[in-house]
Amino acid sequence: MLNLSDDDFDAMELVEGALALNKAINSDTRVEWANGELARLLAEAQQRLKDADGLTDPQRLEAFLHLFYVEWGFEGDRDAYFDSNNAFIDKVLERRKGVPVSLGALLLYFGSKLGFTLKGINFPTQFLVQVDWPDEAAKYINPFSGEYVSHHTLQAWLIGHKGPLSKLKAEHLQEADHPTIIGRWLALLKSALLREERYTLALRCTDLALTFVPDDPYEIRDRGFIYQQLDCHQVAISDYQYFIEHCPDDPAAELLKTQVSALSHSHVTVH
Repeated sequence: MLNLSDDDFDAMELVEGALALNKAINSDTRVEWANGELARLLAEAQQRLKDADGLTDPQRLEAFLHLFYVEWGFEGDRDAYFDSNNAFIDKVLERRKGVPVSLGALLLYFGSKLGFTLKGINFPTQFLVQVDWPDEAAKYINPFSGEYVSHHTLQAWLIGHKGPLSKLKAEHLQEADHPTIIGRWLALLKSALLREERYTLALRCTDLALTFVPDDPYEIRDRGFIYQQLDCHQVAISDYQYFIEHCPDDPAAELLKTQVSALSHSHVTVH
């Protein structure tokens, strides 16, 4: 189990917290190898920027982004976006593919070591990396592609996500703390594992989430679904009933009442 508090996550690099999360979910996560690869890539980046002496800070960042996306070949996984490998840092480092939050965590890690002022932004549609330079307006990188995105593009993304009346607000672009980002990461990983029907690992995601928010009825509902897939029907019924009791007006509550009735009359497997 992951024995880390919110303060622990905030004290760590985001990528380090993600590795701890990955290991807690899948014991096969190669933390030592990943740390070695991070150190190797960092040394290469430091040497590259040292050789490019005389560049301004924005030019140094552009040189690093070229190294990261072009020479190292990191990219967003357009062919299998929801593959759980995209949320495990060791797999991202190995495959050079990821999703915005995992690629963004790598950018933040290298950026902090190389002296750039980068921040993680939990934008509603995806994770962003904010770039700050003195006396300049903030800029935003889409970690999936390495390209800068304008406010116009962010507004369009927001409308596509929340509807035509949505307006881009300052709150959408606030820096997110590491526990918040890790929570989003955990939800993404759980969703990917459920798609892949890897229910034992998905259950670990839910158990971890419930250590942070023990009474979350939606997380308990999801746990019930996982237990149902694992043929632990009695536990699934208990979780479904908890959700029905605490969220009676949710449309899912009526569906789950039917599910509870069906499970109650089916064979119960004791685990």
